[in-house]
Amino acid sequence: GLLLCRSCGHEVALERDVSFVPSRLALSHRNNTVLGERRITVQLFENPQGFQYEVLTLKKADVLKHWPADKHFTWFPGFSWTVATCPRCKTHLWAFQPTDWPQTVTRQDFEDSDQTFVALIVQRLLQEQFASTLLMTPNSFRS
Repeated sequence: GLLLCRSCGHEVALERDVSFVPSRLALSHRNNTVLGERRITVQLFENPQGFQYEVLTLKKADVLKHWPADKHFTWFPGFSWTVATCPRCKTHLWAFQPTDWPQTVTRQDFEDSDQTFVALIVQRLLQEQFASTLLMTPNSFRS
């Protein structure tokens, strides 16, 4: 199945790319059926401004990453975060890379590495199967 950007419907990630990365800094975690029948772990985090976000972690996703990474604030010790956005509508997501990575890392380096991951905000995603139930056929097209 697919995960879509809630704002624009862009296909952000595939269910098979979900990969749980645990963090001792999570306020809580819970199992969720965000992806149909498959149960995945969703973690709750709070940023320095007090906003809370539920995120799921994936090995990769179709997002734009914006460097440099911030080495001073992270939800995953040993990793720095960088802003990641939907390539179509620029909705804010997150990406994480090892803290000791050089600032000159490229998009290809990020995507090819087994040390990087993406954290997507659950509230900013739609499951493909759910999105398809929202589509209605106008009466004029029905027989």
